[in-house]
Amino acid sequence: MTSQPQYMGSEPAHRLPHRALGPYRVAPIGYGAMRLTGPGVFGPPPDRDDAVQLLREAVEAGVDHIDTAEYYGPHVVNKLIRQALHPYPTELVLVSKVGARRDDRGGIFAYDEPAQLRRGIEENLRTLDVDSVHVVNLRLMRASRPDSLFDDQLAAMTAARDNGLIGAVGLSNVTLPHLLRALKSTEIACVQNAYHPADRSSQPVLEECTRRHRVRAVLAAGLGLTRCRFRPRRERGTSRRRPPGLLTGTGCAGLGTARRAEHLAHPGHGVAGTSPREPRRCQGHPRCRRGSGAVTSLTDGRAHHPVSASRAYERGGAKH
Repeated sequence: MTSQPQYMGSEPAHRLPHRALGPYRVAPIGYGAMRLTGPGVFGPPPDRDDAVQLLREAVEAGVDHIDTAEYYGPHVVNKLIRQALHPYPTELVLVSKVGARRDDRGGIFAYDEPAQLRRGIEENLRTLDVDSVHVVNLRLMRASRPDSLFDDQLAAMTAARDNGLIGAVGLSNVTLPHLLRALKSTEIACVQNAYHPADRSSQPVLEECTRRHRVRAVLAAGLGLTRCRFRPRRERGTSRRRPPGLLTGTGCAGLGTARRAEHLAHPGHGVAGTSPREPRRCQGHPRCRRGSGAVTSLTDGRAHHPVSASRAYERGGAKH
């Protein structure tokens, strides 16, 4: 079983300033492990040993926040994490999510009744081989406004936290009304929503996270679109300025986006990946010329256009 990671009073040893994630502190770039599976986030990876090695290299390089879920595979990613990293480093924060389930053909469906959420948490405990998961996000699967079911779901998550099964409650795939309603009944450690240049629908949620400070925005694909070479059309009514929520969030990224952001933010800080082979291709190459989407420098919050970012790599790094 794993010990708990450092709490907010501890001094992190990594290069980039750490940020609060509930009662924990983590580096700004985490590792989203969803793609350590077969096609369609279903089944085992083509090379299991390579996937295990990637996880170990990521943690050795400074990644201290891994995002996972029992339904990734299903069961595959959690078991890979356990094989690669158990017993877990004390500074490693594991974040999972409940609310969905996969069938034997790869279909995904809601598994979000209160009793099902509890079973989902217990499944994570078994496959990760821990007594408590640091943070578990309630992943909303229904396109409905906050209602009595949402209140019951929150009550189930809060009970799991009070029982010591999880360290903190998070939300995923939520709207601003969901966040505001949740905050009336319990503390929320983080909100994990998709946000990138082609999808800014979560901007109101990010701005609310920024305003409240204690709620961390964790951006799925938030640092850009891998291999995206188009300049996204600005949505009507959307400011050209990067929303402040991006500056308070923690990104869970694939290697393409995390590695590019890492060059811009602090060269040599750690890795994150979606393919077991990509870290070996990019590790130690500050002039990487991979295609990129918009990238945010985590040191000063500047947004870089794909072309200017690529030119920055060719020059050996962006100026801050």
